[in-house]
Amino acid sequence: MTGAQWDVLDWRRQVAELYRSVRATSDAALAHQLWVAGRNRLLRTHPASPVRAASRATYPGAVVAPYDPAYRFVVEVQPGDGPARREVATGTDGVVPFERVGAVRLPGLGSLDVWWLAGYGGGIFLPLRDATSGRSTYGGGRYVLDTTKGADLGGGPETLVVDLNFAYQPSCAYDAAWACPLPAAGNTLDVPVPVGELYAEV
Repeated sequence: MTGAQWDVLDWRRQVAELYRSVRATSDAALAHQLWVAGRNRLLRTHPASPVRAASRATYPGAVVAPYDPAYRFVVEVQPGDGPARREVATGTDGVVPFERVGAVRLPGLGSLDVWWLAGYGGGIFLPLRDATSGRSTYGGGRYVLDTTKGADLGGGPETLVVDLNFAYQPSCAYDAAWACPLPAAGNTLDVPVPVGELYAEV
């Protein structure tokens, strides 16, 4: 195993442990504080951070909006608009296939498609673009869930915890060398989602 491979493995372990702590914390606002602090520690110091190595020493941390419980939902995954498959070219993982497994309807906001990573390992993927994208948040959109890489807020057999306060920028927001799967039309909301990670130049 190369040093770079070990770094990625360790990054994913630490992300998974961070989200485990989030799920174990019953106070959602406190869990959010733990997440912000843990994510910033990784972004500033970890060798697999998407923040460029030359910028990490002075990186102040992600800008994250204050927690707002109105943007936390526990929702059923409902049937979507029929089967769909996306194949997304990425910089590090080749072509990544996703299959739509349903949709979640967020009261007052709209509906978001829920995707399953159809490659090795599998996992739920829930990206988001909204009316803040390209304004106060990253123009390409944000991720809410990416369970293959540890970003899992919990739920049961028929429900998902979709807490938009945990929406975060993909790696390509920090460094254009990354190629990231970004939200399509079914993961775009017409209304603003002013919580989660906000965009700031690195």
